[in-house]
Amino acid sequence: MEFKRTPEERFENLQGYSFAPNYMEIDDTEGGLLRLHYLDKGPRDGKIILLMHGQPMWSYLYRDMIPLLVDSGYRVIAPDLIGFGRSDKPTQQSDHTYARHVTWIGQWFEKMNVSDVTVFLQDWGANIGLRIVANNKSKFSSVVLSNGGLVAGPIPSEMVGFLREAYKTLPVVKASELDGKFRDRTGFPGFLYWRKFAAESSEFLDISCMLDQIGSARKLTDSEKLAFNAPFPDESFMAAVRVFPSLVPLFPDDAEVEENKQALSSLTDFDKPFLLAFSDDDPVSKGLGKAFLQNVPGCKDMPHRRISPAGHFVQQDQPEQCVEAIRDVLTC
Repeated sequence: MEFKRTPEERFENLQGYSFAPNYMEIDDTEGGLLRLHYLDKGPRDGKIILLMHGQPMWSYLYRDMIPLLVDSGYRVIAPDLIGFGRSDKPTQQSDHTYARHVTWIGQWFEKMNVSDVTVFLQDWGANIGLRIVANNKSKFSSVVLSNGGLVAGPIPSEMVGFLREAYKTLPVVKASELDGKFRDRTGFPGFLYWRKFAAESSEFLDISCMLDQIGSARKLTDSEKLAFNAPFPDESFMAAVRVFPSLVPLFPDDAEVEENKQALSSLTDFDKPFLLAFSDDDPVSKGLGKAFLQNVPGCKDMPHRRISPAGHFVQQDQPEQCVEAIRDVLTC
């Protein structure tokens, strides 16, 4: 598998991100190796907090949460998904499948040899992380789920043909229009506009625009924009971030629908603390928490939180409230 490795100098002197890197080699599933980057901060004997990022972000998203958690005595581990951050970046979009990304993070998690883990999941961190939790329930003591879930073919089968044909001629909208497309529940599904935008828009070359346009309740500084864009010197590094929205199993015949349904079923006996901490203003993940409230026993009687004011990327908008949610679940 061919891959690119972002030059280390791209990560020098980033605002708020002076953490020492750690690397682990994992099997690329084709007989080669990929290097996965992760942060590992805090006391070795501290309670372990796992932080999982989504698309198109990387562990920089957790820069403000990590010091707060470490100062409280926790050991914090935060990987960069393959194709993101300081991790290696397979160059072909076909290299990136939902199943492979679950396998890659699963390999890393197994080699970390950790247990009694509390995990904070958001966006694709939830799509992948919840599969890891379902496959390793004995190693997790609690879960905080924020603005994410497990998508398993929610589009009705009778709409599949129409939507797939219509998608072919769907316009690539401007970044400034995406928020409105997500919020319009009467028209074409907003996520399909996002899928088209991520796959084809030249604006997407600036990763930071996602936080300014649909993801964040506050504007980024120029230094923060530089940091979010650091992993991607040019288009050739962006196969993963381009294709990830197309991997979400929206249609009932998509890859990983059954696997996600199995993971959801597996979590119906997860009776350890499972807390929802969704934001007050995220049109992307609206409604995704309902399945967990209804089916995961660990959600019962939990002090579920509403993170406010916040957009899709709650870690950027309200890091202190996210840390408070983690502290809440640890005391249940």
